[in-house]
Amino acid sequence: RRPTSCNRFAIYNSPPSNLAMSTTASVGTASASAEGGGDAAAPSTTAPADTPMMGTDGSATDGTSPAKPASIATSSTEDDAAANTFLFASESVTESHPDKLCDVISDAIVDACLTLDPASRIACETVCKTGVVIVLGEITTSASINYEQVIRDAVRDAGYDDPAKGLDYKTCNVIVALEEQSPDIAQSVDAAKVEDIGAGDSCIVFGYACEETPEYMPMSHVLATKLSARLAEVRKDGTLDWIRPDGKTQITLEYGYNENGVPVPKRVHSIVISAQHSEEVSNDKIAADLMEHVVKPIVPEKYLDDKTLYHMNPSGRFVIGGPHSDAGLSGRKPIVDTYGGWASYGGGALSGKDATKVDRSGSYAARWIAKSLVANGYCSRCKVQLSFAIGVPHPISVSVDTYGTCTKKNGMATERDLVKLVETKFDLRPGSIVKELDLRRPIMRKTAAYGHFGREEEEFKWEKVKDI
Repeated sequence: RRPTSCNRFAIYNSPPSNLAMSTTASVGTASASAEGGGDAAAPSTTAPADTPMMGTDGSATDGTSPAKPASIATSSTEDDAAANTFLFASESVTESHPDKLCDVISDAIVDACLTLDPASRIACETVCKTGVVIVLGEITTSASINYEQVIRDAVRDAGYDDPAKGLDYKTCNVIVALEEQSPDIAQSVDAAKVEDIGAGDSCIVFGYACEETPEYMPMSHVLATKLSARLAEVRKDGTLDWIRPDGKTQITLEYGYNENGVPVPKRVHSIVISAQHSEEVSNDKIAADLMEHVVKPIVPEKYLDDKTLYHMNPSGRFVIGGPHSDAGLSGRKPIVDTYGGWASYGGGALSGKDATKVDRSGSYAARWIAKSLVANGYCSRCKVQLSFAIGVPHPISVSVDTYGTCTKKNGMATERDLVKLVETKFDLRPGSIVKELDLRRPIMRKTAAYGHFGREEEEFKWEKVKDI
């Protein structure tokens, strides 16, 4: 079936009723059932270990004593005895939230291109609303891709198989507006060897790591992410037959400080879950089921007490959801994608881009550095900033902030020393990042939902600690 042409646009109306939807796992074809979830893989939905990677008194497990940082402005708590604590909240969304669905579609297209042409250049944005998905951007590839099929498969994998859910992969309109990459950009990136390619754009990126969890991620972010992944899991496996694809979670933790001034999670202050649901289910059943099948399997009991607040579907009704309720747009959940609000954010979206776009590959490198510094004992918390200029094959700047927790290991007494260590141990040329982290593989769709960082999948090489 040929698309209706409109200059370089392709508009696919609702497919004829006899359109065969393939179920084989290949590029441009279906790879999972409507409730099967596709390959926007969720992290393990099990509660983190009860004991964080700090001593029971909140001290670092390696016995180091970094200096205490300046106090952090915080929200007040009800108990005067908790005056030296603060509240911090992180949120997450399911893979079927409208914005996140758009990220998944964009990265499904990235993977489809990289599968057949690893040198593909991709900058792909997605918009969705009731009954329509629009994909637009710039792609240069030798691969022949059935974009419409890739898009419909991703919509189906997210669970949108009925207009009552806000979108139906079988009948939605699909508009594809893709052009080739600008030759002005292409000439600034091209190189004979991958190590010598220039940055695909000018940008700043950040990476973060801490000792709060085994993943070296903030606990508030880890728990919010696992709660949203669990929402999708109980939908797919049929545990909760009333649940629908769209959903959002939020968790607020109360933090204190150890004797070295490092934030330590003490308790869960509140949990908010909004889950799209069928018409007939009662609010009481929603609250009871979410508590039993979502909260309890994820949040360690030691952090819950009789003061913990629970808001289960606080709006009172969430039947209309997905793109029917809210328009979706790729790149609109950067805090969900990264560190739950604990670290700075450079401004560039991650999904929908090949690795020559250093918004993406540079962010992965920055996380790799930060995690390696913390895991190797150079600090308890770490934020790394990298900056790049389009066409330039080296970073413009490297910055390390340890929040006053530098341990002076191996004579690294200052953050300037750590910057020199990073520049010695990591080749931060954009092309070298692509090569060392093997970022020309079709692995991007797995990153599109439930966070790009703190994941255990083998493909996430930026999560492998480097011995430095």
